Amino acid sequence: MQDTYFIKFKSDISNFTLPERFTFPFSYEPHPLTELAAKELQEILKSAKIRNEISGKMYGVLIVQNQQQELGFICSFSGQDYEGKPPVNFVPPIYDRLDIKGFYKKGEKELDYINQKIESLEQNPNFKQLMEELKEQSKKSNLSLKTEQERKQKSKAIRKQKREESMVELSPNAFDKLDEKLRKESRNEDYDYKKLNKAWKKKIASIQSKVAVYESKIQNLKKERKQKSIQLQKQIFDQYHFLNANGKRKGLEEIFEELGYPPSGAGDCALPKLLQYAYANHLQPLAMGEFWWGKAPKSELRKEGRFYPACSGKCKPILGHMLKGLRLEVDPLLQYTAEDKVIETLYEDDQIAVIIKPAGLLSIPSKEIKDSVLTRMQKQYPNATGPLLAHRLDKLTSGIMLISKDLESHKYLQQQFMNKTIQKRYCAVLDRKLKATEGEVNLPLAVDEDNRPMQKVDYDSGRKALTKWKLIHQNEAQSMVTFIPVTGRTHQLRVHAAHPQGLDAPIVGDTLYGNKSERLMLHAEYIQFKHPKSKEVLSFESKATFLFE
Repeated sequence: MQDTYFIKFKSDISNFTLPERFTFPFSYEPHPLTELAAKELQEILKSAKIRNEISGKMYGVLIVQNQQQELGFICSFSGQDYEGKPPVNFVPPIYDRLDIKGFYKKGEKELDYINQKIESLEQNPNFKQLMEELKEQSKKSNLSLKTEQERKQKSKAIRKQKREESMVELSPNAFDKLDEKLRKESRNEDYDYKKLNKAWKKKIASIQSKVAVYESKIQNLKKERKQKSIQLQKQIFDQYHFLNANGKRKGLEEIFEELGYPPSGAGDCALPKLLQYAYANHLQPLAMGEFWWGKAPKSELRKEGRFYPACSGKCKPILGHMLKGLRLEVDPLLQYTAEDKVIETLYEDDQIAVIIKPAGLLSIPSKEIKDSVLTRMQKQYPNATGPLLAHRLDKLTSGIMLISKDLESHKYLQQQFMNKTIQKRYCAVLDRKLKATEGEVNLPLAVDEDNRPMQKVDYDSGRKALTKWKLIHQNEAQSMVTFIPVTGRTHQLRVHAAHPQGLDAPIVGDTLYGNKSERLMLHAEYIQFKHPKSKEVLSFESKATFLFE
């Protein structure tokens, strides 16, 4: 029986070499067969005018070999909703939440019904009138009691004045009689205030008891909704079981057990669906690729047709299981090291050092790579105290860094960074000709939780990020600029360069937000700061080594 999801290449692939290892999905250069499969799928999407979607999607292609040794590919997209009729046979989801006869749609209807009942109670005219009356009467109560309290304070002051005057003017006997009269007035006022307070409480309690009838029903419905929602989510999770190349099966909750609750949509991304279908239908996975197609979201940096790594938040734990049994490529980022590169020292004294970090060297060690600026500085200055690094640069960024040899110097430099009195300038080559010659980019940034370490523009919860820039030189294809980061957010210059609302020109060699090159063409070329001991203003410059014509 023919597999309708297995797509044969339209192009001649007789001269293509099969990949030796399966693609490392979190950092990869697509195999030529993957690029061809993506191109053929994109042609289908173009003809179906899918690029005109309101919102784009991530699509995935998986190069496979069937049991007849035929080479082809299967394809999918991230998520389950699809606008219009799919133009090709995308592999089915692991669990189809959109099945109208399935338990999810039934559970969804039950939740919708509860939501309608809650909304009906909240919008009930009598309930809204009671809430308004409660608010109004509470306001009147506060005002009435405050007025009475102020009147009591005035009366108390008058009685005090009378006592002081009467002690001089009246006889002891007459004063005692007056004092008793004033005390009685005070007791009467206290009694009247308590009586007024009690009356208001009774009146408000009467309204509150009527309000409570509605609120109790609403809270009970919300509790029921929460319980049903948890049960429905648990039932969904139970449908997601993932195979790997060894034939082992794991459930979603088991996979995320150590990480906590599985995130929403886990298991519905393109690659897990593709691998699941391949394993279940005896197709041998050979290579993969995921690309964006359609309108880009406002926050994330997505370019139509560009390949992107699998997401880390939802997919990494799942793929950690699903890829077992496949001969996997080595993570390219682990292969890109700077062990053969030296750190140049621009300046050094007893308190600080000013160095030039080569591209490819981590600022601090990672789990996989121990070689870093920090570990080298620890060996170079074994008697140094404090954290040594006054700041950091991205692994792929080269340029000037400050080293503090003692704790006091580190604190002094850190304070300058916090106060934004340290001046820094970067040089970069951008992958496009610019129209303007200088300006500012002001886009708030936040970590993209599903695609760490990538950052995204987030106007709701992002932190302020401001970059000043100036054009130095350009040709028809590229531009060399200087960046002055007013703030110091993670990947700030890279996102501000690449984002459509920024310069819309990725830094050359930026594999996260742009295209691959021999290196990331970003260099920290200038710094100015106050010396921690002498308080002298020092400045250092280091020109970038990458060429620009």
